[in-house]
Amino acid sequence: MARALSRVIAPGRLTVIVNVGDDDFIYGVHVAADLDTVTYTLAGIEGPQGWGIADDTFHVMEEMAARGVDTSFRLGDKDLATCLRRTEALRKGTSLSSFTRDLGLSLGTDICIVPATDDQMRTMVNLPDGRTISFQEYFVRRKHQDVVRALEYVSSADSRPAPGVLEAIGAADLIVVAPSNPPLSIWPILAVPGIRDAVADARPVVAVSPLFGGKALKGPAEKVMASLGLPAGTQGVLKAYEGLLEMLVVDSADVIDEKLSTATTRVVAHDTRIADPAAGGAFASWLVDTMAP
Repeated sequence: MARALSRVIAPGRLTVIVNVGDDDFIYGVHVAADLDTVTYTLAGIEGPQGWGIADDTFHVMEEMAARGVDTSFRLGDKDLATCLRRTEALRKGTSLSSFTRDLGLSLGTDICIVPATDDQMRTMVNLPDGRTISFQEYFVRRKHQDVVRALEYVSSADSRPAPGVLEAIGAADLIVVAPSNPPLSIWPILAVPGIRDAVADARPVVAVSPLFGGKALKGPAEKVMASLGLPAGTQGVLKAYEGLLEMLVVDSADVIDEKLSTATTRVVAHDTRIADPAAGGAFASWLVDTMAP
């Protein structure tokens, strides 16, 4: 979605606010999975699997695996270099938002990519057996097969929006909630004090549904939403963002029931399969035109 918008938004006018609840320390380095994925994608170097860097090698992982280390969380060599640089920068007092800005510039993108917060905040997953595990343990090492009983956004109450986040929301002509997993990727952003209120006060706000016929193209969105008590399909997405949206865009293949639209939120159908950059640009152009005052 960020790449799609970057094709139609004038330079300097697009800000991408990114979840940091997925961040973790793995192999002794600070991994910021969502921030790096967004940065690599906007720089045009993302890996074909949707994460990491294209044509990366995995020599470090191979050597560690040969020495008995669990390398189910895969970091390519170039990706690991990013994490090493971030870890050292943060240790020396550089903020996460400053490092992210410099990383984007070093990779050739001047789009403003900013973490929701510079403070440490972690998404933790509560399992039915009473255990609580980190997001990356749940999502990568356990391949998101567990039932999610509840989510905790640890330290979110003590966090602050990163510099520029609230200003960008307040000044925006349009706020787009990307088609990501609401509880796992968007709610952690909204859990940072001040951000949800800023979005609720902004207009227009539109979300793009992550579901196609009630299911995500990849990942556990519909399963997590169901286990957390949200209704199925489009109704669940509306409930996930209750009080925030002017419009929700669902895929054109989904059946639209006029009753889904509420007094405050329109439900509109359009082709939302936007993985291809050209299709993404066409969608973004339609979205911006549709929401223009």
